[in-house]
Order: sequence, then C-alpha cells, then structure tokens
Amino acid sequence: MPQSLKGKTVLITGGSSGIGRAAALAFASEGCAVAIAARREAEGEETVELVRALGGEAFFCRTDVSLAGDVERMVAVCVERLGRLDFAFNNAGIEGTPYVPTADYDEEVWDQVLGINLKGVWLCMKYQIPQMLRSGGGAIVNISSVAGLKGGRIGSAYYASKHGVIGLTKAAAMEYADKGIRINAVCPAVIQTEMAERSFFHDAALAERTVAKHPIGRIGTPEEVAAAVVWLCSDGASFVTGHALPVDGGLLL
Repeated sequence: MPQSLKGKTVLITGGSSGIGRAAALAFASEGCAVAIAARREAEGEETVELVRALGGEAFFCRTDVSLAGDVERMVAVCVERLGRLDFAFNNAGIEGTPYVPTADYDEEVWDQVLGINLKGVWLCMKYQIPQMLRSGGGAIVNISSVAGLKGGRIGSAYYASKHGVIGLTKAAAMEYADKGIRINAVCPAVIQTEMAERSFFHDAALAERTVAKHPIGRIGTPEEVAAAVVWLCSDGASFVTGHALPVDGGLLL
C-alpha cells in the first residue's frame, strides 16, 4: 500500500461474508479500526472475531441498508464508537432471481434488489458524507459489478441496480470532489463467494462456461477485490474519483 492507513476508520456494509469480510480483514491489516454492518448477526460477529484475531479493532452493527432508520443509526454508532469516519465500503448486495426474463420478473423481488443494491448505496452515502465533511474529507467505495458495465441474462433487476450504482457514484463524486471526498466504484467479475455459488456453480456446465469467460483462466477471490478497495481509499489513489474500476480477470475484454 502506498501509504499507511494506520489509525483511520472504515465502515463496511455486507461485512458478514465474501468480499465484505475480506475487505474488513484487509483494512484491519493496514491498521484501520473497522465497523462491520450486515443483516446476518452471527456471521457479522464472526468477522469481528477474525479482525480481532489480527490484533485489530472492530465491532458489528446489525443493519438493513434498505431502511433509512437503520442506516442513519449505523453511521451514528460508527462515529460514536470509532470517533470519526474516514472510509466507507458500501458493499451490501443481493442477486435477486437469476435467469428470469424481464417480462417474467417478480415485482417484489425487483423492489428488494433495487432497495438493497441501489437505494442502500444512496442511503449509506446520504449519512456518511455529512460525517466526512465534518472531519475534513474521506473516501467512499461503492460495490457495482461488471454487470454495471454490460448487459446479460442473470437478472434485469441486478443489472439495473449495478448500472445505477455507477451513475450514482459518478454524480456524487462530481458533487463532492472539491470538498475532500473521493467516491469510486469497484466492478468485480465472478468472485468466489456464496452469491457466485448460487448463481453460477450449481451446474457443472454453467460453471465451466463461467470460468471460460475470464481470459485470466479463473474466477477472482474476495481478497483481490478487497485489495482494490483498500487502494481506492489510500493516498495512492488520491487523484482518482468518479471511477468504475473493473476487477474482472479480463472478462470485459
């Protein structure tokens, strides 16, 4: 990492598993105190214990990012416990119903996906940004996907939400670029997570096709995405804002 992040604080949503958990451990390894938010309490507390096993400081706050009251409380508790908010990784997300055509997509599922994946990111920034402004700036990374940069067949709600995250990221980055807050998005391809297992690896033929789409010859790891997130928050990325960074093993090529 170009410069140490030691002594900084970070809030990570969706921190109970996968990319969020990997990011919590990566930030802790750089010396950050970590606030972990998720809906799944037991798994979130497991992440806290993993951070503490590294010698880091962490706590868990149960949060549904689609609910404004939950998000407002999450940010307030983070600042109360850690003293300030330097970085945020808005990572919480769901896949919805894969492989269902647009005309057959269930409205309730659509609302759930957009509520968590897009509205949730907006709500997080709505309450994170004022705290960062009070402390002189910060950096935010939002989770999008290669599905935010292309089309496909794994669910129109998912694609819509991830395209929306990129638009939201660019708009907010423009609004706060001169106020000391950098805002970027990461766009992973298929990563070794529970979501990927459900979506791509329940069928051997589908799994083979999925891996073959990545020119690098494999799917990614949560740790590889986490490394990109930490870099985007570091001084090494001090001239980077409003960017949607693919972490995709060449899939978009």
